[in-house]
Amino acid sequence: MTIYVTKFSKYIPSPENPAEQPKLEYVDALFRRRLSQLTRMTIEAVHGLITEASDEEKNSILSSKLVFASFRGEIARQLKINKGLVEDADVMPAPFSLSVFNTPPAAATIALGMKAGYTAIYPSEDNFYSALLAAASSVISGSEKQVIFAYADEKIPEEYKDCKNYIEKSPLAFACLISGEKSKGAIEINLSDERILRIKPEDFLSFFR
Repeated sequence: MTIYVTKFSKYIPSPENPAEQPKLEYVDALFRRRLSQLTRMTIEAVHGLITEASDEEKNSILSSKLVFASFRGEIARQLKINKGLVEDADVMPAPFSLSVFNTPPAAATIALGMKAGYTAIYPSEDNFYSALLAAASSVISGSEKQVIFAYADEKIPEEYKDCKNYIEKSPLAFACLISGEKSKGAIEINLSDERILRIKPEDFLSFFR
């Protein structure tokens, strides 16, 4: 139950502008203009793993499977879809296709040329540990040498502030390379540690400060 994080990257909007989005200047303009904040942050975080890597490491990262997790998914786009259903009783195919939960990892693999495949995980009840464990399971079992684990949540639309269970959460995204082999500079994480069982995304970030 021990894993090693060999690379880490994050994107966090400024506190003054929680709706801030990365520019993604390395992505085709026609492709990126349709992307949400969530998808843009996911691409930026995964791209960050590649930018500082050597050519050999880049090839290894690009050939690694991607596991994506989010508590809220494409919540802003989903709200627009719901409004369309209520107000117009209609949904256009293009907006709907970009509102589904697996949009961020799918767009990331397209934008960055990743061909090993991806998995999208919804951790119920905001249980980050379950997402982390699912991402690491193939490494722990030995079926994969390493995987990319990406987590992201975007700014919650203002309309949700009146909901009974609304909790303000800052948008953020990060990606890390999880390996089953210890290497120089890697962060060791014991998934059996009780502190890890209750870990939140913000707490996970503290490992890499």
